[in-house]
Amino acid sequence: MTDQEGLDPNDPRPPYQQVANALRAAILTRTLSPGEKLPSGVALASRYGVARMTVQQAIRLLRDEGLVVSRQGSGVFVRQRAERPVGLRPHLERAFGEPNVTVDFAGFSGETLHGAISEPLDQIRAGRLRPDSIRVRLLVPDPARPWALPARVEDLEDSPEFRRRATGIMSRHTLAVVEQVNELRELGLVPDALAEVRVMPSVPMFKVYVLNGAEVFFGYYPVVEHEVALAGEPTRMWDLMGKDTVLLSHAADADPDSMNSQQVSQAVLWFESVWETVARPYEQASS
Repeated sequence: MTDQEGLDPNDPRPPYQQVANALRAAILTRTLSPGEKLPSGVALASRYGVARMTVQQAIRLLRDEGLVVSRQGSGVFVRQRAERPVGLRPHLERAFGEPNVTVDFAGFSGETLHGAISEPLDQIRAGRLRPDSIRVRLLVPDPARPWALPARVEDLEDSPEFRRRATGIMSRHTLAVVEQVNELRELGLVPDALAEVRVMPSVPMFKVYVLNGAEVFFGYYPVVEHEVALAGEPTRMWDLMGKDTVLLSHAADADPDSMNSQQVSQAVLWFESVWETVARPYEQASS
């Protein structure tokens, strides 16, 4: 990191977010290595030309994201573990600070993405973020095909009634994301904005998010017994519980052969291979 960096006076984001973004980038690109101590609050305030309180707000934001840890009497350090449970929302909001935004999702319903992406889209509508382009692609299971999971507990068979129920949830969340993103283009807020949904012929046992081709968030779906009302009758199902999924993160760094860079490149390769081969455009199923 250089001795004097300063902030962009044309950046509409608050100074503490700009400082947090600069430090986050240094951490994710390994300019600041795992376990390394951050410069003191006084040094960071001088480097970025801000008050110490602004630096403290920025550090608090990074701490909430799990990127740094504070040690009483010692200072603030980059977290040691490269793989860590994370919350998607702050990373997604940061990704929308880039000029060209890409978000690729593969999973069961898109419910978590729908909730997490609403804030940055609201910031664009309010004029606080101004990306030049947005591309959002969502891959979800084809509800018109029988599923191996979720399945009925009694016989491990597919439940058409459950698929009809899941279709409603899937449509509500994925199509809402598509509508919100494409509306930005129609309103003239983002010159080039497009969101699409495609279905794949199998149900994934995991969810994955790829942000700007540089960060990957990955988690497995636990299989749990879940009783739901289907056709007016309580039915026990082996269900995939996305809300219980712990996400692990990987960020590409300067070394293309590093473990993190390989994790990102393989996730991108997997997503592209499914999207361009067996996936097909989503049509709201009536079956």
